[in-house]
Amino acid sequence: MDLIILSVGILAAIGAGLALILYFVSRKFKVYEDPKIDEIAALLPGANCGGCGFAGCRNFAEFIVKNGGLNGKMCPPGGAATNDAIAALMGGEAQATVPTKIVLCCNGTCENAPSKIKYDSIASCAYANMVTASECGCSYGCLGCGDCVKVCGFDAIAIDVATGMPQISDKCVQCGACITACPRNLLTKVPQTEQGIVWVACKNKEKGVEAKKNCTVACIGCMKCVKSCQYEAVTVADSLATINEKCIACKTCAEGCPTKAIHIYPIA
Repeated sequence: MDLIILSVGILAAIGAGLALILYFVSRKFKVYEDPKIDEIAALLPGANCGGCGFAGCRNFAEFIVKNGGLNGKMCPPGGAATNDAIAALMGGEAQATVPTKIVLCCNGTCENAPSKIKYDSIASCAYANMVTASECGCSYGCLGCGDCVKVCGFDAIAIDVATGMPQISDKCVQCGACITACPRNLLTKVPQTEQGIVWVACKNKEKGVEAKKNCTVACIGCMKCVKSCQYEAVTVADSLATINEKCIACKTCAEGCPTKAIHIYPIA
């Protein structure tokens, strides 16, 4: 009986000692977390889409608290209302942001770029980009396997059966996941002016004759857009036109493009 009591006493003493050690260790290495992190995380949509440039909403909340504000960052899915609420909580004001739209820089539809071969392998743009130019032969155009669709957490992109190309709906929150997923960098975020958006729906850098062999609406680098623009907003390099931040969406370049490679949104 005495042995049992002694054993229990020893175990109790060991337990108490370990408990004291754990207590002091926890106090020594305790990490303080600002309660504002939880408050800001609650304001964020919880999509964890990465559109803000961080790994997730909580990671973004930690950045905001650490830096005392948004510091030029924003939550695309949350929009202006969320950013204003966060700024107010942090005792400041959210910076005005320019509205943007994600556009596809390719118009190689089934009609414009007819298939020459049949791709019958892994349904992945990333893989198809490594093993083939594309069914139409253009090594710059959309592969149509839907990697952008798979990564979209908002059901904002779908492959149009008629054209074979992704269509972006009004559900898009500009998170940018599709931009990262495209192996040919065909999706891009552009600022939207009061007049709309004008962009080159092509990435082909081949000479005009070669480009048109695979796609009838490819940019041919003819320079007509450059000559018609009064704002020096269009340049041509490597047989491909590019529209820069000087563009006011006057639409002159699009109206004069012989292959209709320059697109307008909203559609006139």
